[in-house]
Order: sequence, then C-alpha cells, then structure tokens
Amino acid sequence: MIPEIQSGRKRTLALAVTFALSVCLGLFLFLAPALIIRPFRFQSARALNFAMAVRQQAPIWSLIIAAGTVIPVVFLWRRVSLWKRALLGAGVCLVAVSAVMSRVDYFEWMFHPIPVPGFEAADRSKLDSAEMVMAVRFGSDARAYPIRAMAYHHVVNDVVGRVPVAVTY
Repeated sequence: MIPEIQSGRKRTLALAVTFALSVCLGLFLFLAPALIIRPFRFQSARALNFAMAVRQQAPIWSLIIAAGTVIPVVFLWRRVSLWKRALLGAGVCLVAVSAVMSRVDYFEWMFHPIPVPGFEAADRSKLDSAEMVMAVRFGSDARAYPIRAMAYHHVVNDVVGRVPVAVTY
C-alpha cells in the first residue's frame, strides 16, 4: 500500500476514535448523574458522591469535550461520505445537548415538590397502621407525610401551625 494513503487512513481513524470518545464522554457527563440520582432506585452514598462530583465538574468539562468533538469533525468532514457526515452531525448535536443539559438543574424536574398537598383526618386515612411516616408538629397542628410519597417527591411545601415548612426526605 502507498505510504501516504496508509498514513491518511491512520490519521482518519485516529480522528474518528477521538470523535467517538468525545461523544461518549460528553454523554457520560450528562447521563451519569441523571441515571444515578433518580427516584425509585437504590442510591448508595458512594454512587451519590460520584454523581455529585461529576455534576459539579460537568460544566467546564463539557466545554472542553465539545471542543474536542468539533476539532476532529472539521478535519474529517471532507474526507468522509455523506452518511458519515450525518453521523458526525448527530454526534456534535448530542455533545451540544449534553453541554447544555450539564448546566440545567434537571433534578428539579425529577424531584418536583408537591405544591398543594392534600390532607385528610387520620381516622379516614387509607394508610396501613404499619406505614412509615414523617411527622411535623407546631403547637396543636400536626401533619404526617407517608415515606412512600416522600420517596418520590422528596419535598413537600406545606404550612403547619401557621408556619411554612419544607419537608424533605
């Protein structure tokens, strides 16, 4: 094989691998925290610490990775066929979306508080007697929040004994 063609193919392959790694890293910065910190799933302290560390570093690293994605695309664009250009464009779009989402507080979408909680008297409650609850009491006013509901919403905004409270789990 002609040495120039062989070195050109190696360069193209190296750029394609760099591009693929950049796309994977960009998606990781967004998806890792989102998948680790989500409702209805066991969350170990180690996994949460990892997710929060990634989440804190994601804004700066997503910009670096976005640049690392665009640079190979610039060099590859004229060397590849039309369908590979479509893949390059899709990869750049994925990295751009990941870079934007790493700056958005999407946890508020996942753990939205109950804005106007509904209550009923304890004797009319459909809770089992063994149901675990979180209790808040101010003066003679008391509320019980089922752990089952709190595990999903994580936050309830309420007023107990004329005192605004945010009950969290």
